[in-house]
This record gives sequence, C-alpha cells and structure tokens, in this order.
Amino acid sequence: MLIRGGRVVDPSGPLDALRDVRIDHGVIVEIGSDLAAREGEETIDATGAIVAPGFIDMHVHLREPGFPEKETIATGTLAAARGGFSAVACMPNTNPALDEPATLADLEQRIAREGVVRVYPIAAITRGRKGETHVDFAALARAGAVGFSDDGNTVMNARVLRDAALDALEIPGVFISHAEDEHLKGNAVMNEGAVSRALGVAGSPAVAEDIIVARDLMIGAETGKAWHIAHLSTRGALESLLHARAHGGRATAEVTPHHLLLTDETVRELGGEGKVNPPLRTQDDARVLRDAVREGSIDVFATDHAPHTAAEKSSDLQHAAVGFTGLEIAVGAYARAVPDLSMLRFVELLSTNPARILGVPGGSLAPGSPADITIFADRPWLVDPSQFASKGKATPFAGWELPRQAIATIVGGRLVFQR
Repeated sequence: MLIRGGRVVDPSGPLDALRDVRIDHGVIVEIGSDLAAREGEETIDATGAIVAPGFIDMHVHLREPGFPEKETIATGTLAAARGGFSAVACMPNTNPALDEPATLADLEQRIAREGVVRVYPIAAITRGRKGETHVDFAALARAGAVGFSDDGNTVMNARVLRDAALDALEIPGVFISHAEDEHLKGNAVMNEGAVSRALGVAGSPAVAEDIIVARDLMIGAETGKAWHIAHLSTRGALESLLHARAHGGRATAEVTPHHLLLTDETVRELGGEGKVNPPLRTQDDARVLRDAVREGSIDVFATDHAPHTAAEKSSDLQHAAVGFTGLEIAVGAYARAVPDLSMLRFVELLSTNPARILGVPGGSLAPGSPADITIFADRPWLVDPSQFASKGKATPFAGWELPRQAIATIVGGRLVFQR
C-alpha cells in the first residue's frame, strides 16, 4: 500500500511534513517525497488530510463477556475503526470480570474471530473487582493483559491496593485508577454543586475524586509502581498529579471528551443522557482540564466509551445507566475542545503516549513500525447517533457540529475503514 500526498504527523520523529508512506507486509517500510507506485500496490490519496500513527483508545468498554446487548467485540471494534482508532484497550468490568487467564483466553478468541482493530485487555486488580484479594498479576500478564484496573469500582482498601502494587512491581502493566471514594459519593447521580442542589438530587463532591487520586499516587510513588489516572475530572485531582510528578512518581493521566466540553449544566438539560462517572463537573474544572491539555500536564485523550441500551439511558436521572458511547465522536470532540492544540500534540495524546504507557506496539510511523495508521481531516460534520456502528446510541453530543473527522483506519497494513 502507498499513502500519497498527506501531511504526515509523527511525534516520535518528530515529523510534520508532506510525505508519502509505503507499507509492505503489514509494516511501514518507507517515508519519502513523491514515491512512485509499484506494480500491484494499492494507493490511497491522502491529499488535504493528516496521516498519523494509529490512534489508540486506552479506555473502552466492549461489554464482552456478559453484556452483548450493550456492545460486542464486533460492534465495538467497528465503532473504533470508524472513529479512527486502530487499537483499543478494553476494561475488565465484564461478567465474569477479566481476572483469570482462562477468561482472557476466551476473550482473545472472540477478538481473533470478530475484532476489526487490535484489542488489548486490561485485567482486574482484585478478584471479581471486589477490592478484597488481588489477582495473579504474572499469570494475567502472560495471558495478554497490558494493564490492571478495577475500573467502575475503586479499590477502597488501601492495604489491599498497596500489597497489589508491591506484588505487581516487576510485572509489566500499569495500574489504572478509577478514583471515586464510595463513601463520599454515596448514592450520587451527578456532581455536587449548585445544579444538584437546584435539582434536589444527591451529588458527588469533587473531593471524592481528589482523595482517591492523591492516595493512589502516593501508593504508586512509595511502591515504585507506574500509575495512570483514568478520566481525571477535577482541579484537585490535577494538582495531585502534578505534585506526584514533582516528587518522582511515575504518574500519567487521561481526560475524556465529555469532561473537557460538558459541565453539570448538561445534566440539567439532558437528565439521564448526561449521567456518567466521574460526573460532569463545573465550568471551572473543564477550563482547568483544557488548560492542562495545552500545557502538557495531561498525557492521553481517552473516551471511556461506555455503551448502553436505549432503554437503560432513557430512564430518569436517578435510574439511568452511567456513561455513554464515545469512540465515533472523539476525534472531532477533542478538536473542538482544544482547537488551538498543535497537530503534533494532538497525535501524541491519541497515539504516541497511549502506546508508551501501555507498552504496546504503535505510536510511530518510523520504518519497521507496524502499519497501524489513522488518516483524518479538518472538515465539519454533524453527530448523528443513528449512524453509529456501536450498539450504544446515547451521546450528549448528538446534533453537535464537530470540526475534525477520521476518514480512514489501517491496521497491520489492511484498510479496515474508509469514509
């Protein structure tokens, strides 16, 4: 395959220039100017588009095993390809949880049969994600786990978490925190603040996230385990992240499209359609996160793609399911959230950094790298959930005009999606 005429953006170089990219046997073999097509070589015209190392979403819920009515490997990975992602990392809040090698082996078989893009499993930290006894990290790493998280739940017992970090210290795979103090959160359905009080509903205070982020990063620093904060959403959590780094902690963090662009006012407008954990915060929190993206304090853009059935999301705020679909709107939503971000930084957040943090192939277009490539363009489009490949059609971005869109996704030298 030869990709011609595109603006090649590769932070690992770094490179940002008009170039052609040649692929052979699933590997990038040449980058140059005015490369001549060879006999039998498929050609893609990328004129006016950006050619980048394949985007990796390190926080996705594919819902299998256990919840095929919400999403499947087939529908979730097709949604990823349509969103410009050549790889995703799937979270372990499944049924059963991804806490045993046999469960991961079954998942890998499903991925091999049905996956459209690469899928990297994130295994649980504790058995059943119950926060009581940690898993066999070595066995799960051998079975393919690239990280560990009880995502959806917080490991509330600090001793259990510290013992787990020590046990996993020499095991490849970052720890990923879902940071919500369950006692402070209680039965909250949104952020605690003026809007929750006006609506007369229970809210989760920002400190419920702040306390767990600070605790987990302290455990990471003390044990030496690499640590990643999922869906960071508050000013206080960001301050703890910066403090941990300043004191030598191996700490990284991600932000989602919804926490960058939306606030608790969205819940007032949309009800259950705006319900998510951690909850949509204040305008000040969203502004601080956007500034942190610009300043380099945030490492990763991740969607927290969390599809549900229409019935689950159409319920009232108290009973609606938590989360919404994100893979197919992400590229445009990030561009809208931080429109002045350099293209190198944009690609770094979506490709180079996720590959580095997870320790997986990709994140580079250097010759010899896997031919995982995302081609995207700056062109406005309207979000129409009825056109989603994902089974989850619920998104607070329905009807929005977004300024950037994926137009082709290549995995291992194979074109898996083209708009």
